[in-house]
Amino acid sequence: MIDEVIFYDTLRQGLWVALIISVPILTVALITGVTIGLVQALTSIQEMTLTFVPKLAGIGAVFWVSMSFMTETLVSFFHDRIIPLIIGG
Repeated sequence: MIDEVIFYDTLRQGLWVALIISVPILTVALITGVTIGLVQALTSIQEMTLTFVPKLAGIGAVFWVSMSFMTETLVSFFHDRIIPLIIGG
């Protein structure tokens, strides 16, 4: 049986890894949304699809660029933390 301290520490590290991985994508979505919203407010164009397409393009581009970072972070978390717990070390 796994110890309570080890469980909560692993859970904390997992949440931290999830936060670190999601920050680039969420930041680009936030900046793009605010920028497009500001442009819509200044020009009085209230088209709903105008916010969707640039956000999707920005998220796709950032995901493509940061994919190796995300993969390395997840693989190192699994190798350092999850796999030893499964093996029992």
